[in-house]
Amino acid sequence: MEEQFSQVASLIGDPVRAKILWALMDKRAYTATELAVYADTTPQNISMHLNKLVKADLLAVESQGRHKYYNYSRPEIAYAIEALASLLPKEEPKTAYTADEKPIRFCRSCYDHLAGKVGVTLTEALLKQAYIIKDADSFSVTAEGETWFDQFGINLEELKKQKRYFAKPCLDWSERKHHLAGALGAGLLNRMIEDGWVRRVNNSRAIIVTGKGEQRMMEHLKISLK
Repeated sequence: MEEQFSQVASLIGDPVRAKILWALMDKRAYTATELAVYADTTPQNISMHLNKLVKADLLAVESQGRHKYYNYSRPEIAYAIEALASLLPKEEPKTAYTADEKPIRFCRSCYDHLAGKVGVTLTEALLKQAYIIKDADSFSVTAEGETWFDQFGINLEELKKQKRYFAKPCLDWSERKHHLAGALGAGLLNRMIEDGWVRRVNNSRAIIVTGKGEQRMMEHLKISLK
């Protein structure tokens, strides 16, 4: 176990491979050329790093025509990368964030679920309303929660059939608290997008909460984002 952990830590710890893994947090698959540009390295070097990540089952590769696309081999890789980011030195409260950092910290996607201040606040509201409860390293949905999710248009039984964690705490790197991940977290974000509560920003992990979203969060979960 120790040796395996050391090998994985060594793989992730390389600067180029760390950039590759971070780039994939937006849930999009990338070609080797695109990742080489992002990591500021040569095509030959990126190929070597990608092969190592695929061999270690951290990445999966899919061929589409003449191109090969790389992505995480499973959602749990994204949760681990997000948790590692929480080890970054915590900024002082008065730190001035750049214009690019503020939206990411406020509301963003963490692979396929909601993160940032909004993601954490949403999770805490679901817990406060007793729609979900925390059991050690997972969340479970209460009877009241089943009714709420069903009324929101989320089919819990279908989500439970997916070959992944159903509802899992994911440590948020900017808030240093947990947000909701797993199939339920992904289903909730997808439904919020479909119903117009939030919308994605092109070429960014940032997510915008709409006026409708702010209103609905207050009505349904007593959340104020002001």
